[in-house]
Amino acid sequence: MNYIGYLWSTYNSQIIQAMWQQIYLVGISLVCGAIVSIPLGIYLSKHTRLATWVITAVSILQTIPSLAFFAIILPILGIGATPALIVLFLYSLLPMLRNTYTGLRSVDPTLIDVAKGMGMTSFQRLIFVELRLAAPLIVAGIRLSTIYLVSWATMASLIGAGGFGDLIFAGIDNYNNDLIITGAVPTALMAFIASMIFTLIRRYVTPIGLRRA
Repeated sequence: MNYIGYLWSTYNSQIIQAMWQQIYLVGISLVCGAIVSIPLGIYLSKHTRLATWVITAVSILQTIPSLAFFAIILPILGIGATPALIVLFLYSLLPMLRNTYTGLRSVDPTLIDVAKGMGMTSFQRLIFVELRLAAPLIVAGIRLSTIYLVSWATMASLIGAGGFGDLIFAGIDNYNNDLIITGAVPTALMAFIASMIFTLIRRYVTPIGLRRA
C-alpha cells in the first residue's frame, strides 16, 4: 500500500489526465460502435445470407494487429485522437455485431409465433419479444468490446492520442518500472470495473424468469 501511495503522490496529475483521455477514447468509440453494430445486427438477423459476408468482413478487421492498424491509418489521418477513435471504433464492432445477430437468431420461433397470434406487429415483436430476450447477449457483447477497447486504447498513445499508454511507453523508454506500473495497473482496474458494471447491467436486463433459471 505504501508503494501505491508513493506512485499516486508522485504521478497523480499524469494518472488523472491519462484516465480522462482513456475514458474519452473508449467511451466515444464504444458508443459509435454500438450505434452502428446493434442496428446492423438487427438487420442482418433478418437477412442471414448477407450476414455471413458482413460478419466475415468485420472479423477480418479484428485480426489486424492494433499496432499495424495504427501504422496504416497514420499517413492518412495523421496523429491525435481522431485516427485513434476511428481504429478503436472499427475494433469495437465485431463483439456487439456478432452477439446482437446471434442473440436475435437464437430466440425461440415459437415465442415469435405466439406474439404474432396476439396481434403484435413486426416492430412490436422486435422490441418486446426478440430484443428483450436477446438483451443479455447484446450486453455481453458490449462488455466484451469495452474490455478490448480499454486494452487497445493504450496503443493509441503511439499516435499521440494520450491515455495510460503514455505512462507505459514512457516507462519502457526510460527503463522506469514505476511509470510502467502506474499505467498498467489503472488500465487493468478500468477493464475490471467496466466488466463488473456490464455484468450487473446484463443481470438487470435478463428477464426475471430466465434470471431465476
